[in-house]
Parts: sequence; C-alpha cells; structure tokens
Amino acid sequence: MKGYLPVIILLGASILWGLSWLPLKAINAMGIQGIALSFGAYGIIAMVMSPQLWKQRALGWKHRNVMFWIALFGGGANLTFTYALINGEVIRVMVLFYLLPVWGVLGGYFFLKERIDRWRWVGVTAAILGAFLILGGFKIFETPPSWIDALALLSGLLFALNNLLFRFAQSVPIASKIGAMFYGCFALAALLLLGHIEPFFVNVGMNAWGALGAYALIWLLLANIGSQWGVTHMEAGRSSIIIIMELITAAISATIIAGETMDLREYIGGFLILSAALIEALRTQEDETKERA
Repeated sequence: MKGYLPVIILLGASILWGLSWLPLKAINAMGIQGIALSFGAYGIIAMVMSPQLWKQRALGWKHRNVMFWIALFGGGANLTFTYALINGEVIRVMVLFYLLPVWGVLGGYFFLKERIDRWRWVGVTAAILGAFLILGGFKIFETPPSWIDALALLSGLLFALNNLLFRFAQSVPIASKIGAMFYGCFALAALLLLGHIEPFFVNVGMNAWGALGAYALIWLLLANIGSQWGVTHMEAGRSSIIIIMELITAAISATIIAGETMDLREYIGGFLILSAALIEALRTQEDETKERA
C-alpha cells in the first residue's frame, strides 16, 4: 500500500484540480468576482503558510531574487488561470492551459540547455497545431482569440516559467517556493483591486464568505499539498501522466454537469494537445529509466 500511496494522493489531488471549476463558479455566482476571489482565497492560504515561511525566512531572503520571480510568475499563473476558469468555458480553458508541456520543453531548451529529442519536437508540434485548431483554425487570422483564451494561454506559459524556476532553485525548500506563489497571487490580485479593475467583495452574504473560506482551507489547501507531496514522492514521468487526469476530469465533468460541448475541430485540437502532454510525460519517464540504468 505504501508504494501506491503517492499515486493515490496525486490522483486525488489531480481530480480536485480538475473539479475546481465547480466551487470557483459557485462562489462567483454568489457575488465574488474572479480577481477578488483570488485575493481572498490565496490570501487565506498564504496566511496558513506564513509560520513555515517565517521559519525559512533566512534562506528565502538569501534567494530573494528567484523568490520574487516565483511570486510574479507563479502568482500570475494562479491568478490568470482562476480568472479564465471562472469566466470562460471550462474545457476550452483547460485544454489551452495544457500547452504547459510545450512551454516547459521550450523553456528547458532555451534557458536550461536541455536536450530535445525527435519525439519531444513531435509533441511540441502537435500541441501547437492543437491550439491552432481550438482557437479557430485559419479563422484566427480573421478574428483574434478572445481575452479569456489569451489568459488561458498566458496561465500555462507562466506556470511553465514558474516550474523552470522551481527546478533552478533546488536549494530553496519547496514550502518557501509554494508560499511565494501564494503571496504573489494575493499581492497581484490586491494591486488589480486597488486599480479598480474589479470591485472588491463588500456586499456579499455570509454564505459567500463561508464558501470562500472553505474553498481556500479545504479544497485549495488539499489540492496543493496533495499534488506537491505526490510529485516529490514519485518519478516525474509517472507523476506527469497522472496529472493529465486534471484535464480529463475537467472535460468529463464540464460535459456532464455544465453541458459544455465542442465541435469536431476542437475535439481534434484537444486530442493533439493531450497527445503532446502524454508524449512529454512518457519521454520524461524514459529519461529517468536511462539514468537509473
């Protein structure tokens, strides 16, 4: 059972992430808009992380430059993803977000000088072609993508950059890096609220406040702890395959519960992006097998 525990926990966390659109849209329907929701939820979870961050403050200050960029990229990724998921079509947002492996491969190639083999180039090409189809095919040259599409793409790019920084800053404890992400999202949302991009949630009922607190302290906290613990106790290749369950869960739940549909072109695009994610996960697993041999 011990060997299967990381798999079970990571699978559960991935399902929570894939279903996260349900509480997000429900809280939004209670009157709390996207930026304010991120401000409240990530502010709460950042406070929960504060004691651990305080213990590691000396190391965090030593690596303050990389911590700043983690806060910016990781916080921005969480903010844009949450906003896009609340205001957009769940399946479309999740599929566009899952261009993340493409950004990760290209970022590793350009910034970390990692080698890209033939299969990884196939995956990158498939993902880009899939995104092209989802965004409208050749119609993209006539009508630009919506701003929600742009936010979904941006969130994946920012997450990939954040993941590169996580790999680069190996000497920084994982709790400090996660805490920097949470505080970054909280701070960015606060700046946007101060800029009156969206109204702050003042005229909402206690049910909305309670739902926001429960989402942060239960759903968001469990999903984050579960995914990070699972990833650190498994090979990257296996964990990457399991994490794809997020996309599958979101697609199935949005189809059944929200009645979302996609046309044939979008299904083909989604299949290409999912295939690209699987290629990258399997190549990572193969690399790890070679390293152990």
